[in-house]
Amino acid sequence: MQTKGTTETATTETLTKVKWVIDPSHSEIGFKVKHLMITNVKGVFREFDASVYTTGEDFITSEVDFFMNPASVDTGDAKRDEHIKSADFFDVEKHKQISFVGDTIEKGNNDKIYTLYGFLKIKGVTKQIKLNVEFTGVMKDPWENEKAGFIVTGKINRKDWGLNWNSLLETGGVMLSDDVNIICEIQLVKQK
Repeated sequence: MQTKGTTETATTETLTKVKWVIDPSHSEIGFKVKHLMITNVKGVFREFDASVYTTGEDFITSEVDFFMNPASVDTGDAKRDEHIKSADFFDVEKHKQISFVGDTIEKGNNDKIYTLYGFLKIKGVTKQIKLNVEFTGVMKDPWENEKAGFIVTGKINRKDWGLNWNSLLETGGVMLSDDVNIICEIQLVKQK
């Protein structure tokens, strides 16, 4: 993983790679899209996984590999979910996975804010995106598992990945905005 905005000094000790995995029961992968140009429809994905490798425990060195099952989309409306799974959107019969591979991390103006660049693949199309990452801390749970928390946000244009379906409204405008806001709460567990 490349880093920007940091200087690295060589040390005599060798830092080891540390593996972190996502804790699905304490994480949420969500999105929201403007509907009828007046309100947002929100949804989550129920099936996802990630591996993150760091040098030592420094998250600026993170190597991120994330994927989710588009068929696990849940917007709270079964009919809408079926439409999202169809060829109009994710086409889950042909495309079983959405993936993100982190490429570069930039440190923000403090130790808790980062920008993560990487490649998002949806329906066979891969595009580079930028995500905002807030590091919320590291804590041990009652079973001595070390966990790290992050809030990840960003915005993409769904049409960049061929998610083009829309409908014109009689009063003008369209049913769905092109912009999709990404909103994720991530808890990672350090592997022993």
